[in-house]
Amino acid sequence: MGHSFGRRQFLATVVGAAGGALSPRRAPAIVRSERSRPSVLAVASGDVGGTRGVVWAQADRPARLVVEYATTEGFRDARRILGPAALGATDFTARVDLTGLPPGQRIFYRVVFQDLADSRVASAPTIARFRTPPAGRGGVSFAWGGDVAGQGWGIDRTRGGMTIFEAMRRHEPDLFIHSGDSIYADIVLKDEVALDDGSVWRNVLTPAKTKVAETLDEFRGNYRYNLMDDHYRAFQAEVPWIMQWDDHEVMNNWYPGEITDDARYRVKDVSLLASRAKRAFLEYAPLRVSPADPARIHRTISYGPSLDVFVLDLRSFRGANSPNRQAQLSPPARILGAAQMRWLKSALAASRATWKVIACDMPLGLVVADGPQAFEAVANGDPGPPLGRELEIAELLRWIADRRVRNVVWVTADVHYAAAHHFHPDRARIAGFRPFWEFIAGPLHAGTFFNGALDPTFGPEARFRAVPPDMKPNRPPSDGRQFFGTGRIDAATETMTVRLHDREGRVLWSVDLDPENG
Repeated sequence: MGHSFGRRQFLATVVGAAGGALSPRRAPAIVRSERSRPSVLAVASGDVGGTRGVVWAQADRPARLVVEYATTEGFRDARRILGPAALGATDFTARVDLTGLPPGQRIFYRVVFQDLADSRVASAPTIARFRTPPAGRGGVSFAWGGDVAGQGWGIDRTRGGMTIFEAMRRHEPDLFIHSGDSIYADIVLKDEVALDDGSVWRNVLTPAKTKVAETLDEFRGNYRYNLMDDHYRAFQAEVPWIMQWDDHEVMNNWYPGEITDDARYRVKDVSLLASRAKRAFLEYAPLRVSPADPARIHRTISYGPSLDVFVLDLRSFRGANSPNRQAQLSPPARILGAAQMRWLKSALAASRATWKVIACDMPLGLVVADGPQAFEAVANGDPGPPLGRELEIAELLRWIADRRVRNVVWVTADVHYAAAHHFHPDRARIAGFRPFWEFIAGPLHAGTFFNGALDPTFGPEARFRAVPPDMKPNRPPSDGRQFFGTGRIDAATETMTVRLHDREGRVLWSVDLDPENG
């Protein structure tokens, strides 16, 4: 990369600073002595776009966040931002929004936490970095995936931990789209799981992973758990994240207004659980919180003239999971919701980026059931014209065609395998939309499954599937069937090359997408 600091030394600084300091429990109260000073537990950047970028960090006690940043590793001419106090009310997390950043630059930032009573008492610094969007077109790369620590597969340090994050780091993406299921708040881990080959998977256990999450601190504990992995923390410190949520940040297949009959839960009101879960998500996600709507997850991230990312929220505004065959578009049939649909149309219409990537937390064409007579995603298994939630997507696809919005690509996760789906009106039950691609990646560190049931309504065709249909379900990460995706926009031609990778980073499948003009 042409930097004297060096990648190995950089990673040692990041991982070593947080190292074994991250506690699975609530951080202790400050102990005032000459030898006691705060510690930096984790750092991350996120929502880097335009001339801005969010820096997030967590302390081990009440302390004030201080961020220095510069375009050189030596921090010459560094700017210093005195940030907010990290308090117990936010689980000792805090963030600052850096503004006025130069385009196309590596931004090196140094995080320190100061004692609230004496600013001379401060943590050791932790250094991290991100790259700002280029001023010109092309030369942009991203990675995406979802599903972390699910189906009983937590951190097994004897197997190296969450090694896929190291594989993604080696690809040096400019940004990472986390497509949801960033935690599994509804999954309880066992200390040991017997594997088919006779070996044993050994999970690191914390109190938060021994029961389903119901309290705010139990949801927080699931995020603290992931941060115990060295690869996870190092990747966060080197690549800016764009985070969205799906169901397992709360519980499996949830929807607003649901009352659960799951005997594991004392709290039956799922909307109450979701409010606690969203607060924990927003505390731990390095996203830009809107003062006007602090609970909002859907947003646009503009990463230079070649790439806009439109982050969807298919959880907060959906109707109840149902047979999904409503003939008219009404609130019970929605999955985006009317307000989010208006925002998405407006954002797409305003975009001047060559490529418009829609980060969707669930696939469009796969039939994802929620019990015998209800559906979790968009598709309903009916081979005819759009019904239920399909009506909203049909409206959007036709609008994209009518407004001549070009170069729209969908990326998602959720179904725990990698796939490439091509949608075309010639194969569909409706007309009037433009052909498009949907790429699925994941799990990043969870059980692998297969779901090949494609609904023909929008004419999907599976061009690639990463696992065989006869694969046993819930394969562990040690099987190697963990997947992430990458997209790279060429600086000269603006061709987008999309690749699907395995856990080691090897390319399994690739396609070149040429940009349309006019």
